[in-house]
Amino acid sequence: MIYKPAGTKISPVPFDRTGSFSAWARCRQGVLMSKTFVPAQHLAKLWRALIEFKMLAPGDKILIGLSGGKDSMFLTAALAEIQKYAPIPFELACYTVDAMFDDHFPKAELESFCAGYGLKHYSEQVDVLKLWQHRGNTPCFTCAYFRRAATNRKAKELGFNKVAWAHHHDDAVETFLLNLFTSGQLKTFLPVTNLSRSGLTLIRPLLYYRESEIIALGKELGLQPLKNPCQYDGHTQRQSMKELVPVLQKQFPDLYDHLAAAMRVTPGTELWPEQPSQQEMVALFHAFWAQKKK
Repeated sequence: MIYKPAGTKISPVPFDRTGSFSAWARCRQGVLMSKTFVPAQHLAKLWRALIEFKMLAPGDKILIGLSGGKDSMFLTAALAEIQKYAPIPFELACYTVDAMFDDHFPKAELESFCAGYGLKHYSEQVDVLKLWQHRGNTPCFTCAYFRRAATNRKAKELGFNKVAWAHHHDDAVETFLLNLFTSGQLKTFLPVTNLSRSGLTLIRPLLYYRESEIIALGKELGLQPLKNPCQYDGHTQRQSMKELVPVLQKQFPDLYDHLAAAMRVTPGTELWPEQPSQQEMVALFHAFWAQKKK
């Protein structure tokens, strides 16, 4: 059973046979407008992210990456609420990748969940395990890569210009730490990413929410996340980072806040220059020793 606002038995196609809004559909929209999906006091962080990072523009068509987990369900509910009051119009719909980990894909449940907010739901199968066997990367990397690719492709196909992901603040900090540990890079994902090849823009409106907040809000709203069928769930490098931070915080109580601060570009940042290539180093050596001849 997945939460949907009470009293909303909604068809995903609100048009009559002529292609125009039917009287019933207009009435249905009025019912949805009168429902409160997420109380206003829980939306301050979402409004801040949308405004600070300029995530919205008039006429945007935003496709939400809906996995059925707690984060993407809350994002769907919150954006549907924001849509009713934002000073600029924008469209929303949801898309789910069926990674084919399980014989049962909850298509009907996801469609019902989205319909409760007046949103159309799309889905598509991607055989992640088969693709992983052919590529040789870790299964988690392969899964994430092809989920993103499928979502971006569907967004372009349907005429959406933006894709919304449900990454929260903990995700950003854990990614920052993971990149430092595994690749020696000080970076995490950005609030807004423009994809030059496809012309799509990726937005992450939940970046100011802590994971614990989303869990609590999900319970308050009656959201019932779907179980993740992935056999690797809870056994990933990201999970290791998630577990490491609380352990380190016992010795360094401000660690999380300091990691979050380090993700920001600040005037006080003091890092070594970018490492030169071998060709650049050869040129520097030649230039240095050439001074002896002068």
